[in-house]
Amino acid sequence: MMAEEGKSRVALVTGGSRGIGRAVAELLAAQGHQVAINYVSNEEAANEAVASIEAAGGAAIAIKADVGDEDAVAAMMTQVQEQLGPVEILVNNAGITRDDLLMRMKPDAWDTVMQTNLKSVYLCSKAALRGMLRARWGRIINVSSIAGVAGNAGQANYAAAKAGVIGFTMSLAKEIGSRGITVNAVAPGFIETDMTAALGNDAAAAAADQITLGRLGRPEEVASAVGYLASAEASYITGQTIVVDGGLAI
Repeated sequence: MMAEEGKSRVALVTGGSRGIGRAVAELLAAQGHQVAINYVSNEEAANEAVASIEAAGGAAIAIKADVGDEDAVAAMMTQVQEQLGPVEILVNNAGITRDDLLMRMKPDAWDTVMQTNLKSVYLCSKAALRGMLRARWGRIINVSSIAGVAGNAGQANYAAAKAGVIGFTMSLAKEIGSRGITVNAVAPGFIETDMTAALGNDAAAAAADQITLGRLGRPEEVASAVGYLASAEASYITGQTIVVDGGLAI
């Protein structure tokens, strides 16, 4: 029997302590879900996100884990299950950049980005699927990037990983659609986060000039797309990538 739509569920957001991940965690909590916020190093930011959710009347916990490590992911899933229950909504958001021109890119910069941005999606999805398959209900939402759709000079590693996320999304959607589980992705463009802040004001202004809407996006605008894909209203959408880029790629 399929799980009831519209009820409070257990959500896990990887890389959920700041930026897009935090906005997603806060939105899912506002929708009534219990949220596990994963982080790898910034415990203070993760605790701040939990406090913000609890202050608004929601329920959240913070869990430290390197989502590119299989044992750490297994331990994280066990902790979520023990404290909240099996993961029903998984948002694979964790991501890093190690930008450089390909001819200067070190193998470690390639491997680290692949592990955090792509291998983590495989590990977390596989671990969460066990409970979803038993329940015959689940939502997996993967955060890709416009770089995975259109590429970006100096980001061959990042773009390849994010393009891989899109291919993974479509493949897994085909595998498990008959079990009541949807798998989708969102592909943000330039969003106001710590990652884009590192570009500097001049680079941000130059980026805004390329965007149809004339500005960088806000984390909450990406979170809205994720929240929709996690909702009952999106129950007939799977294998899709929603581009949230203000018209950058058109």
